[in-house]
Amino acid sequence: MHFTKPAWVMHKDSAKSDQNNKRVSIFSVHVHPDGSRIATGGLDAKVRIWSTKPILNEASEKSGKPPKSLCTLTMHTGPVLTVRWAHSGKWLASGSDDETVMVWDHDPNARGKVWGTDEINVEGWKPLKRLQGHESDVTDVAWSPGDRYLASVGLDSAVMVWCGFTLERLRKLDQHQGFVKGVCWDPVGEFMATQSDDRTVKIWKTSDWSLEAEVRKPFEDSPGSTFFRRLSWSPDGAHITASNATNNKGYVFIAAVITRNTWTSEISLVGHENTVEVASYNPHIFLRNPSAPISTSNICSVVALGADDRSVSVWQTKSARPLIVAKEVFERQIMDLSWSWDGLTLYAASSDGTIAAFQFDPSELEGIATHTDQEQYLAKFGFTPPPLPEGYSHISKHEPAKIARAQTEQANGFDGRTGSHGPERVNILVAKRAPKDKKRAALVSTTTTSTPAASSSMAQPNGISTSARRAQLSHISDTPAQRAGPLQTPSRSFSNSFPAPSEQQFVDPRDSWAPGDVGQPMELDVQIDAYDTAGQASARGKRKAYESDEGGKPVIRPRTLGGDRPVEMHVPKPIASWTPSYASAERAPRPWADGPSNSKLEPMLPVPPLVTYLHSEVQGPYEVFEARNVEETGTTEIAYVSGKNTEWLDYLPSAALLVKATSSFCAVAMEDGCINVYSHNGRRLMPTLTLGYACAILDGNKHALLAVTVNGQLYSWNVKKQCVNFPPVSTQTIFGLSPNLSLVSASVRENGAPVVHCTNGVVYTYDGALASWVKLSETWWAEGSDVWQGRQRGNAPTANRGIMTAIEGSLAGAVDESAAAQTPRPPWWGTALTLGHLETRMHATRLLASPQEHRQALLVYAKKIADEGFRGKAEELVRELFGPVYWRPGGREETWNPTMVGLSKRDLLKDVLSVFARSKTLTRLAADWQDTLKKAMNEDQFL
Repeated sequence: MHFTKPAWVMHKDSAKSDQNNKRVSIFSVHVHPDGSRIATGGLDAKVRIWSTKPILNEASEKSGKPPKSLCTLTMHTGPVLTVRWAHSGKWLASGSDDETVMVWDHDPNARGKVWGTDEINVEGWKPLKRLQGHESDVTDVAWSPGDRYLASVGLDSAVMVWCGFTLERLRKLDQHQGFVKGVCWDPVGEFMATQSDDRTVKIWKTSDWSLEAEVRKPFEDSPGSTFFRRLSWSPDGAHITASNATNNKGYVFIAAVITRNTWTSEISLVGHENTVEVASYNPHIFLRNPSAPISTSNICSVVALGADDRSVSVWQTKSARPLIVAKEVFERQIMDLSWSWDGLTLYAASSDGTIAAFQFDPSELEGIATHTDQEQYLAKFGFTPPPLPEGYSHISKHEPAKIARAQTEQANGFDGRTGSHGPERVNILVAKRAPKDKKRAALVSTTTTSTPAASSSMAQPNGISTSARRAQLSHISDTPAQRAGPLQTPSRSFSNSFPAPSEQQFVDPRDSWAPGDVGQPMELDVQIDAYDTAGQASARGKRKAYESDEGGKPVIRPRTLGGDRPVEMHVPKPIASWTPSYASAERAPRPWADGPSNSKLEPMLPVPPLVTYLHSEVQGPYEVFEARNVEETGTTEIAYVSGKNTEWLDYLPSAALLVKATSSFCAVAMEDGCINVYSHNGRRLMPTLTLGYACAILDGNKHALLAVTVNGQLYSWNVKKQCVNFPPVSTQTIFGLSPNLSLVSASVRENGAPVVHCTNGVVYTYDGALASWVKLSETWWAEGSDVWQGRQRGNAPTANRGIMTAIEGSLAGAVDESAAAQTPRPPWWGTALTLGHLETRMHATRLLASPQEHRQALLVYAKKIADEGFRGKAEELVRELFGPVYWRPGGREETWNPTMVGLSKRDLLKDVLSVFARSKTLTRLAADWQDTLKKAMNEDQFL
């Protein structure tokens, strides 16, 4: 197997000059079905299409033929998170942060210079249609078998299904309760699977889009901080491999294998040291015994996994060990994986802005079956796909599928019949000028015994490339590899869609193409671990001690505290025994953990477990504030890590229990009850805070820092102003209500207001002005309120979701609304609870500084009292918002505040009066106050 990492495949930061190009993250990669192109999507909001031959063939790379960069697509306005070619090869779909899915079509007339840059589009692509409907980032898209449907998922928790022909939206599925970050299709066409941050995999029936099954078991403790949860369906239709699963209460990171029909996960792929981000099945089925006929018992699959530990593993389902594990290939986590149609090349993309290609020899993936055999095997499921829309097809009218297949096989000199043992013929890209009147060109084929994907010379020492970018990988197996049967080309004519990269009319064989490389080949110290017969991996390679710019010259980084220390990956493990390192140290007593001896400590909050590694993301996954408790030496170290660099570090006298980072500061809580607060440059922003008891909870939000100690004392500080938001307050007031009451979670808002969720179904905050705990929401409102979140969840716009929606959404799951609906209630029950709920919600949104939710609650409240005709409540609300009749800006009236949560009260009054004016009972009241408000807004009336 060969490994290649081309330096010239990159997405660039448009804010940087051409002389100082900076790589930005690549979020997605996908191979065209004919294998000639890959598409990538990146942080620069662009889709880029590259030729694969310069990646796989060094001679082609040096000659510049065919050109490396084929096209740059610039219609998205946000980072491109996913790119996927249609199975026909004619269309390309991309999803972005700009909340849209774009479908691109080949346009022979769209070649030329990319506007605003020096880049040249060798081939042209045009936006065929912009698919709108998502209300947040689109994280993944997938084409169904035969391109009958296109599915898209996003951070709006929605799954959209579009027609793969008309591109019209067919269905919106909104049963997920968290960000949806992955989607895949059953190769049979019967099901679709999606994976979400709500820690479920949902299986949908394509016949009526109903929910077939929901899988929760392997995902209960999965982390929610990953970019993606990309899952994949095996080509035989038997299994789904889902990413971001865990065993052993979250300490073991796995990929879960879900079995068809039973929808259970009893198989785990274990070995990665951090969260698995993406799974991708090889498009071919494999035979356990190549000489035996195809049957269920003789079939297995090959799946690749990419993880946040920066490694890629490839597994064959017939073996308990991976075929290969490639470590230290990237400097950051793997974002996407894609197999070529022939099943011999695997592409991987990373957030460090690079891609890599793994080329397998057919003998390494023994037993590979043809796609024709696979289609025959899938036919046993007996699923009949729905009919195509009338008048639509992905096959050219002038070249039907059978003719196209025959022409392709004839042009390639390839006999597609099973069992052919002639020499393998592959499509070779040849740089030549196409005739002006030629609309499409077939791929030129030659007979060869040495191909980029499977080369006999690759196994010889003199056949190894000396380039620093290329490294040879060895696959160690227990037995000599059996020679695989001949491969077949796909049973479709991809050349019908558009010319090969080498045959673009823009290419002139007389011209020496400028390589267009933005920098020299990257120097890599790549170490690949292959499992040998003893199951042991080789030692890890060392990292480079310096960075280099795109020109290959070393760049001297500014000196930082700990900047010369390499960044390492860590897995948190519980600490059984802790002894501080320095001689005068004595471990702080832990009465809160070892058993309280006095009643002042009750009720206790659970003490955080002492573990070896803690971390908190600062601004995305690239900047991390971390703490390490080294059990062997008894030292505690904290560090701020940006990408692969340590920006600063510090050592602590006591073990770290909790860490929290925001956009403004980093905080660490220690076992001895102290808290240190640092800036992002490592300066201590505040003196060491001594609380007397260890923290059970530590949270931050912008400039606000919250701490709750194990004895229930709550603190809230403004780090920027270096003061408290309110004096320390005890949670004893809350816990005293019930001996069995406990705290579920505690967080803090930007204004310092705590949000405390308890097991009694009530969420509290502390009002410093009233010096009292107050209720934000509670499950009591589910007994009869018409606006309870559980009843409104399906209809509430995603864009309006805020802190109160999140709070009530967390409470709604614990309420049995069916029982409440069957209980007989007195008259006016529903009206009274609805009004009380809305009034409580308005107070809560004011305390939590959520202006949009406050305005929304106010208008719903106004409509409710208007519908009921409560004139007294309506007039009181109007007077409260209007204020003193003669008040004006700059006046001396100090008892009335003209704003509420940053919104003008009189502007809110305009909206409320508009609601009243549309009612049947308060029309006259609204008209009178609208006239009064208009006069009050006219400054001439008060001169």
